[in-house]
Amino acid sequence: MQNFKKDKLLVKIYDTRAEMGAAAGKEISDCIKKLLKEKSEINMIFAAAPSQNEVLDYLANDKTIPFEKINAFHMDEYVGIDKTAPQGFAMFLKNALFDKVPFKTVNTLDSTANPEEEAKRYSKLLSDNPVDIVCMGIGENGHIAFNDPHVADFNDANLVKKVDLDDICRMQQVHDGCFDILDDVPKYALTLTVPALAAGKYQFCVVPASTKANAVKNTVYGEINENCPATILRTLDNAILFCDNDSGALIKE
Repeated sequence: MQNFKKDKLLVKIYDTRAEMGAAAGKEISDCIKKLLKEKSEINMIFAAAPSQNEVLDYLANDKTIPFEKINAFHMDEYVGIDKTAPQGFAMFLKNALFDKVPFKTVNTLDSTANPEEEAKRYSKLLSDNPVDIVCMGIGENGHIAFNDPHVADFNDANLVKKVDLDDICRMQQVHDGCFDILDDVPKYALTLTVPALAAGKYQFCVVPASTKANAVKNTVYGEINENCPATILRTLDNAILFCDNDSGALIKE
C-alpha cells in the first residue's frame, strides 16, 4: 500500500481491488462510530455503481455498525426510469445495502416524479439533515455524482438539479454492464451538485479499475476546476481517495 497527499487530498493505493474495498470499508465504519460518539444520529450519502461493490459489501456485513442511527441518502438517479429497473441507482443501493441493514431512514430520489419538484423536495431533505459522510466514486470523465464537466459548477446555488449526461458518462454505463448499448442509457438525471457533496464532513472516494486511471490522474494532478469535477476533493479537509493498482497506475509517486 502506498499513500501520499496532494493538496488536502489523501491518496491511498492498494495492490488489489479487494484490499482497497476492505480498507475503505473499515475506515468508513470507524468514522461512523467516531461520529456517533459525538451525536445521536448521522447522515450518509452513497454512490451507486459497480465500482462501489466491495465497499458496500463490507458495510453490509459489518455487524459493529449501528445502522439504526444512520439516515441514508443517495446521490443521483436517472429521470424517468422505472423504480424497479435494475439500472436504477436507488434499486442498486437497495439490493446492495439499503435492504440488508436497518437504517433509521432511507431517502431516495424518485425517478418518476417531476424532476424540478423532486429536486426541491430532496434539497429540503439535505438542508434539514446536514451530511456527515459521503461515500462516492469518480466517473471516467472525472464526474462526481452526475456532475459531468459541462454541467458541474463548484459554486452551484442548488443542492440538487436536473442535468443532461454527456456521452462519455453514458458510455461508462455500457462499460459497467448496466446497459447493452448507448441508446439504452437515459439522457437525463437528477444529481446532487458539487457543493452538496463537498458539504459533507468526510468524503470517502473509492475508484478501482484501469478504466478510471486517466480520471484519477486528472483528479490528482489536474488544475482544480470543473473540467475534472473530482478535483474539488483536493480542496476538502477530510477527503480520501482509495485506488487499486489499476486505477492508480498513473499517479504512483
